[in-house]
Formats: sequence, C-alpha cells, structure tokens
Amino acid sequence: MPPKPSLFSAFRDPEAPVDLFERFPRLREFFRRRRLHAAMRTFGDATFTFIIVSGLFGPQEPDRNVALFLAWGVWWPSVVLSWFVFGRMWCGFCPFPGIGRVMQRLGLSLERPVPRWLQKTGVYWSVGLLALIIWVEESTGMKQWPRGTALLLLAILGGATLAAMIYRKQAWCRYLCPMGRITGVAATFALTEFRPDHEKCRGCKTFACKRGAGGVPGCPVYLGAFNVRNNLHCLVCGHCVMLCDRNSPRLNLRNPFNELILNKGRYITCSYIIPFLMGSQLARFVKMSPAVEDWFCSGTMACQMMLFSVLLFVGFHYVYGVIRLGARFFGVTEDELFGRFSPLVPIFVPLAFAGELSYRLDFALVNAPAFLPTLGRQFGWDLVAWTFSPPQDLRLAIALGILAAGGLAGVYILRRFMTEEFQGMVSRLRYALVLALVGIMLASYVAAVATGVGP
Repeated sequence: MPPKPSLFSAFRDPEAPVDLFERFPRLREFFRRRRLHAAMRTFGDATFTFIIVSGLFGPQEPDRNVALFLAWGVWWPSVVLSWFVFGRMWCGFCPFPGIGRVMQRLGLSLERPVPRWLQKTGVYWSVGLLALIIWVEESTGMKQWPRGTALLLLAILGGATLAAMIYRKQAWCRYLCPMGRITGVAATFALTEFRPDHEKCRGCKTFACKRGAGGVPGCPVYLGAFNVRNNLHCLVCGHCVMLCDRNSPRLNLRNPFNELILNKGRYITCSYIIPFLMGSQLARFVKMSPAVEDWFCSGTMACQMMLFSVLLFVGFHYVYGVIRLGARFFGVTEDELFGRFSPLVPIFVPLAFAGELSYRLDFALVNAPAFLPTLGRQFGWDLVAWTFSPPQDLRLAIALGILAAGGLAGVYILRRFMTEEFQGMVSRLRYALVLALVGIMLASYVAAVATGVGP
C-alpha cells in the first residue's frame, strides 16, 4: 500500500490536493454527526442575539456597550480570518438564515422555486447591498452606534427570513446575501476546498446530496456535492457528507492560489467585488486619519456621508482604472476554454482581502484594551484596571505585514501566469509593466494605511 502523501505535498504539487477526511477520519464524523456543529451554531446564535438585544436596548454610549466590539472587533475579524483557511465554512454556522429555516420547518413558507430573473440578477443585488452596507458603516459612524449596528443586523436577518418564506431552501444565501457574496470571492483562495470524488459519484441514482433523503434536507443552496466545481457557492455545511452513501465528498488541503489561476477571475462576482472592495479600503484607511476629517468635515453626519462618498468614488475608479490598464499591459485577455477574463482581478484578489483583514484587525487592536472596562460599565462591575494600550507601531507593522503578504501572493500568481498558463504569450516588457502596477497598488495601500493607522 503506497504511503499517504504529506500535508505539504498539496503545496509542492498544485494538482494534488490532500484529502483531509482520509487523513483525519474524525473530521468527516464532525460533518456527518453534526452534534458539535449544532453546538457551535447554537453558541453563535446566542452571541448574535445578545449583540442585537444589547444594541437595541442597552446603553447607547460606545464606552458602555460591548455589542459594538463583539460585532465589529470580534465577529467581523473572525469571519475574515476564516476565509483564508476554511473558505465559506463560516456560512454553515451563520445565524442569519436561522429563523427562515424554522419558518420552513413549520410550513410557513410558500416554497416557490427560485425564479430565473433572480438567478441571473442576484449578483448585482448582492454586490449592491454590500456596497450599501460598507457605505452606511463608514458614513454614519455605525461602529460607534450600538442601535445602528443592531438595526443593520436585523435588516440582514429580515432579508434572509423573507427570502426563506417565499423560496425553497436558502435562496438568500445563494443569490442575495452580501456577506455570502464577499465570502465566496475570498474562498477562491482558501487553503481548503470541498469537492466530490467524481469517480464515486458515477452511477449515483438518488442524488441525495442535492435532493435530501429520509427526512434529511439536501444541499441548502441547490448544489449537491456532485455540482461543486469551485469555492464560490458551497457553504461547506456538510449536509452532503451525511447524505452520501458513497463517501464522495472530500475536504481537500490545496495550494490556495490554484483556483484563482485556473478561473482567472472570470466570474462576474469577482469582477464586480474586487475593484469596489479595494477602492473602499483605500477610502476607509484615508478616512481614518483625523487630519482628513478635520480638514474636510465639521463632524456632522451629512459631512461624513459626503466625505466618504467622494473618497469611495475616487478609490473605486482608481482601482478600476488600474485593472483596465493592467489588462492592456498584459495583452492576453481571452482564454481558449473560458473566454474573456481580466488578468489583474485574480492577481489583486489576495491584496484585496489582505486589505480587508488589515482594516478589521486594526479596529480590534484599537478597541480590545477597552473591552473589559466597557463590559464592567455596562453591567456595574469595576474592571477599569483591566486595560492596556497597544503600541501604535505594532498596529502599523501588523497592517503592513498583512498587505505585504497579499502583494507577494499577487506577484506569485502573475509569475505562474507567465510560466504556466500563458507561457511564451506575454513578453518580459509586458510582465514588467504589470509587475509595476502591482507595486503601485501595494504602494497606494501602504500610503493609505500610513495615513489612517500610522502615528
């Protein structure tokens, strides 16, 4: 019997992912039996409920309500961190579709099939909602507004519940959820992937992983294990592991950039989200600078809205222009199998999500020292002594280190394009021009971060 490949072999050979279910059988049992899965979801639902109740009815002073730090300093950074390792697995624990699932079990749903117009236009709605959330978050000071944070969560919860009362399964998660959309794009370069063993799927007559069986519902997002080709839509919820009698589903450890290189950012989801996300990050970092706000704003909400709108407009068009220019420099914008694509999109994906992680972690670092004192003030405990102050240089070093990793990952993808996917098709001069654009974009991030995070 040949020896099992080491975990590192997945990185040495991009075409040979390692099946973690085979290496760690208890991991398969985690998905199959679902007891721990249910416990984790219950804990998440309880925390989510506390954030909403505390935000709505608790003190509205930011230094007396821990809901703000739990939402923006714990929940958001944890979700972003999970993208890099587990892909969309967080969606399997997400509390937003919870009430909708209960309504469906009680028969309080129309159970209509998802209409074709929603399948085609869902990406536009979800990207638009994501843009609205980020705009509202930054222009209204929501991270310092407990009730506003709770209302935002309730709005997303309401959308997921309404969709569940109209359509079968989790139409919100597949087509409309802004969080799911950004998570799906980030999952394209996760360390893990959920895939079927197609050899085992051949001859299957029941398709239980999609349809369900024995009272157990099938795939909540209309896929089934046999349909999974990428990380964009699969929630890694594990329903198919429990339903498949052929042990086809696999959780693979892989080279995290392989899917980006294979798909080349051709999916419309990536093409829309990446320039917006990067532009918004540049805008958010610049807006963090007190000097910028003091220069442009009087502190009113209307002025904050105007300032961030202008910064967002400039940031988006700057990134979009660089992506278009990069396509011209690269010279190859069509794949013989997939059709047209934008080469700078997959190259910028790691930097885009490194920027998001830097931004979310910085909020956590700034506000973590005040968590216990805030908890004490909210519930009448004396915890003022339990505080500390993170060095400003540490914040900047962490942000720049994460961004440098994202930039280097983009260079790696560009290099593999040159040496593998488009070998001999892109000249050294074109390679150098695209590489210069990657450097310019990384420098733009460094400048923006130094403005917002630096001393």
